[in-house]
Amino acid sequence: MNNKNKSSTNITAKIRSSLVIKLNVGMIGRLLSGFLAINILIILMASFVILWKAEEGAQEIIGSIEKYSNNSEVINYRSKSYQVLVGKELSKGIKLPKEIQKRLPVKILDAKRSINIPKYGRELRLLKKIESVRYVIGFTIDDLPYQTIYSLGSDLRLFIYLFLIILIFELLILIGEIGKGSRMIKKTLKPLTDLSETAKSINKEVSSMADGTYIKDLAGAISNIDANRLDSRISIDSSQNELKDLASAINDMLNRINASYQSQVRFVSDASHELRTPISVIQGYVNLLDRWGKKDEKTMEEAIDAIKTEAENMKDLVEKLLFLARGDNETIQLHKEVLDACEVVDEIIREAELIDQSHNFEIDLIRPAYINADRQLLKQALRILVDNSMKYTPRGDRIILRIIDENGHIHIIVQDSGIGIEAEDLPHIFDRFYRSDESRARETGGSGLGLSIAKWIIERHGAYFEILSRVDIGTRITIVFPTAGRINSEAMLHE
Repeated sequence: MNNKNKSSTNITAKIRSSLVIKLNVGMIGRLLSGFLAINILIILMASFVILWKAEEGAQEIIGSIEKYSNNSEVINYRSKSYQVLVGKELSKGIKLPKEIQKRLPVKILDAKRSINIPKYGRELRLLKKIESVRYVIGFTIDDLPYQTIYSLGSDLRLFIYLFLIILIFELLILIGEIGKGSRMIKKTLKPLTDLSETAKSINKEVSSMADGTYIKDLAGAISNIDANRLDSRISIDSSQNELKDLASAINDMLNRINASYQSQVRFVSDASHELRTPISVIQGYVNLLDRWGKKDEKTMEEAIDAIKTEAENMKDLVEKLLFLARGDNETIQLHKEVLDACEVVDEIIREAELIDQSHNFEIDLIRPAYINADRQLLKQALRILVDNSMKYTPRGDRIILRIIDENGHIHIIVQDSGIGIEAEDLPHIFDRFYRSDESRARETGGSGLGLSIAKWIIERHGAYFEILSRVDIGTRITIVFPTAGRINSEAMLHE
């Protein structure tokens, strides 16, 4: 029996370590691929900047040669970074592609560019070889061949030093993420480990009452469950009713774990998708600026406006994600006070009327309406509801905010005459990133997180939502709060 228990323990340890290794390797692979893409982009951008700098200096020299082509001082021009040779053919080197040459500042028709790396013996150090790299532009003026030679050594050396610093920072980030990821993975898998240990302990306790076969199968089944097989379930066929109850309880727990895990996977996937769209738009307009926007003011203005808009959308999305993340970690502190909900609604209406003159706002408030709440969080939740009403209500229609006191509860009502919500969509409107109509969401700029945030805030206040909606008629959302007097009375009774 002891040998079997040891074997089961070894198998469980191997499965756990294997899963930790796989998850770590996957995480490291994603980080490395991200760093590689960033480094390639840095190298390409730095190369383009260095070549552009060299070309601008060469352009000035070529202008002087064209103006004073018979002046010997210009022909013998030489500086710290540039050298001009006359009457010599273009030396061999690495020639730049024609597509790149077309986009560089020097526009002489017969200009030929190359990067020359002089050949030295192996004893020469790498930095010395880098300092000897030259950028050569060959051209002809008045049937006389010229070469402008630019020394790339100082620029390349500076870039290498900066790039090494970036690599060191990336290495430190990678090491930190590996440690953080390992701790997170172990913490995530701890419930499964504890579950396996509990099953083995139960196996020992009931072995005297039965032959233990089913418990062994139960422990083995649990040991085989990992993050990739959370949909596995334990058979409940057993003559022992107690074991059936245990298996059913474990299956129910696995259902909850699997649902939570899948929810997190969907959340990460949806967040990545939402962030990918503004990044793609920004990247597209940056490419547009790079190609045509430098000389076209209209294109530049359009690109800048689009980039600013997408950056604001991305900032708003990240702030909402951070709010939900802090909410999930229970790190948001509520500063509750007894306040009049009517005052908060008045503030919301004043702000809404300032930014939206296309709707008619009506209020019907029974004062006072005292509740125990965090003023800023309550205002944030109500603003989300009003913003949604403004987005989906046709121009010129009305939006009503009403507060009533009914059966010891304060009802805060936001009612519109908008497009309404389909019956099949109502159970999902508080799900993160859920949008019943993707095309309509793109038009209004919604991310599908606002109602999730509002739900978190309202639930943390011990309140709840009531929703009534009809398509093409409108939507009425009611927040039901206990009155401040009722809360205090219940607290005194509890004491």
